[in-house]
Amino acid sequence: MLGLDPMVPAQRTELRRRIGYLPQNPGLYPQFTAYDLLDYVAVLKEMTDGRQRRAEVRRVLDEVELADRARTKVRKLSGGMRQRLGLAQALLGEPQLLILDEPTVGLDPEQRMLFRALISRLGERRTVLLSTHQTEDVGALCERVVVMNSGRVIFDGSPRELVAVADGRVWLSTTAPIGSQAYWRNADGLYRTLGDQPEGGEPGQPSLEDGYLLLLDTSGRLGAAR
Repeated sequence: MLGLDPMVPAQRTELRRRIGYLPQNPGLYPQFTAYDLLDYVAVLKEMTDGRQRRAEVRRVLDEVELADRARTKVRKLSGGMRQRLGLAQALLGEPQLLILDEPTVGLDPEQRMLFRALISRLGERRTVLLSTHQTEDVGALCERVVVMNSGRVIFDGSPRELVAVADGRVWLSTTAPIGSQAYWRNADGLYRTLGDQPEGGEPGQPSLEDGYLLLLDTSGRLGAAR
C-alpha cells in the first residue's frame, strides 16, 4: 500500500503516518474544545514541534470550515460540526489515503450536502476510500465502486456499471405485483418492482441502489439474474 509493505514494522509505521481515518463513531471528547481536541490528536500523530502543530491544527480547522468554532466545546457542536471535526483530525498531517467509515450517517440533507462537497474537494488531492451503505453518497462522490458480501468482492466497477446491473430488472405498474416481495408504491401512485417482470409491468429507469440490491440478492427473492 502506497509503495510500502505493512508486514515490515518500520514500513508499517510509515504507512500509518500516511493514512487518515474517520471511524463511524469517532468518540470525540465532549469537554475538549475543537482546537484542543485536534491539538491532542496531533501530538498522538507525532507532531512534536509546537509551532508547526498549531499551524497544522489551524489549517485543518480552516479546511473543514470550523475555524470560527475553534474554542467551542465539542458537546456544544451540532452533529454535522462534530462530523467535520472528526474529519479534521483525520486530515492532520496531510495523509495520502483518507479512509471514511459511514461519514454521513445521521446527518440531515443539508449537512450531508455540505459534507459531500467537502469530501469532493479533499478527493482532488488524495485517494479517498469511502465505506458506506448510503448509495446516494456513492453516486454523488465515487469514481469506482467495490461491493462486498460476506468478505467477498462481488462487483468492481464504475457507478454507471453498477446501475447497469439493474437494466431490464426495474418495472412500474398501476397495481401491486402478485408474489413479489421487492416492490413499493411511489409518490406518483405507481408500484415499483425490482426483479422479474410483474403482470402489466412497464420498464422503469434503474438506479444505483437497484443494482446494489440485485447484487446482494443471494436468496433469489428477486428472481434469476439476467
